[in-house]
Amino acid sequence: MAGILTMILAGGEGTRLQPLTTTRSKPAVPFGGSYRLIDFVLNNFVNADFLRIYVLTQFKSQSLYLHMKKGWNIVGITDRFIDPIPAQMRMGKRWYAGTADAIYQNLSFVEQAEPDHVCIFGSDHIYKMDVSQMVNFHKQKNAALTVAALRMPIEEASAFGVIEVDDEGRMIGFVEKPRHPKPIPGAPELALVSMGNYIFAAEVLYRVLKQDAVDPSSSHDFGKDVIPSLYPQAPVYVYDYSSNVIPGEQPGVYWRDVGTLDAYWQAHMDLVTTPAPFSLYNRKWPLHTHYPALPPATFIDSDEHKVNIAHSLISAGCFIQGSQIQRSILGFRCNIGPGSQLRESILLGDVKVGEGCIIHRTIIDKNVEIAPGTVIGENLDHDRERFTVSEGGIVVVPKGARVGY
Repeated sequence: MAGILTMILAGGEGTRLQPLTTTRSKPAVPFGGSYRLIDFVLNNFVNADFLRIYVLTQFKSQSLYLHMKKGWNIVGITDRFIDPIPAQMRMGKRWYAGTADAIYQNLSFVEQAEPDHVCIFGSDHIYKMDVSQMVNFHKQKNAALTVAALRMPIEEASAFGVIEVDDEGRMIGFVEKPRHPKPIPGAPELALVSMGNYIFAAEVLYRVLKQDAVDPSSSHDFGKDVIPSLYPQAPVYVYDYSSNVIPGEQPGVYWRDVGTLDAYWQAHMDLVTTPAPFSLYNRKWPLHTHYPALPPATFIDSDEHKVNIAHSLISAGCFIQGSQIQRSILGFRCNIGPGSQLRESILLGDVKVGEGCIIHRTIIDKNVEIAPGTVIGENLDHDRERFTVSEGGIVVVPKGARVGY
């Protein structure tokens, strides 16, 4: 759509996802067997036909850069691009101080594109949104800023910006990560929270970023500083995410913050629930990513064991021999030996599991080799001596590990 520029914030360290983010940024973490976290926000814009996109990277960005180069490259189409922009310290020798500072340090790219409106979205949530519907709402309200929001159980709302609105949808209150969130009137068990997705009128964005940049008391963050100072003096509206309609799907709200290991594991388990609350199969809303040149997944019975797979996602290039796989997700090129059992586990790709292994409620990062007869996820006290174990009891095997050798 003409006049729209998109800036995707993809520089997050993802410290709560360690060890999955030891060698990669949070948006580059694999998800769902075939995808990366950043793919979901990119698909939201591409499917809505917004194809002027800058992706702002920062920490450990090499794997994210390679993924975008292979899977999201637009070449030869005038005024259409999906370009990663590494942190270049244009404003001095410092990293981005906050989300607003990340846009401010790249303001020259925004101004050169001469947009009427600027979409600023995060890159590490699992959801679908037809962004054009939010843009239309923003234009109809003649808003200086529109913030996407959803309803959330009040006990979870302290991790987000909590919003108050009037009957017209205009913001009349905003507190970033309050200790005691205000409930929605008439619904004391719910709060209205920001998704961290914004649409600014371009001239407003220029003005507020330049004011914020010279404010010594500011942390240069949209949620903490820019939005609280803007809504009392300008028309800031709130877009109800639950009103967004995806072609080919029933109305409903699915949005997952996968910022912790337990949330990341649970979002995967959602994919293998029947019926799944988040569909990977809607032809009217395809989920594009980079697919390497691989053969189809192969399943072979061994002399003593038959393959038994249920409620699981198996990616291309996998070779499964006489194994039992239940409620699990396997990324590209996994090799599972005869007699092994995988339950409620996530293999990110290029994992070799030897014969007769038992793996339960475990996340295994890439390039891991597991010796025959290894048991993971059955004795958490033993697993804590070797691996990271989350609060919810999910075992995480780090990238490149050789287990049991």
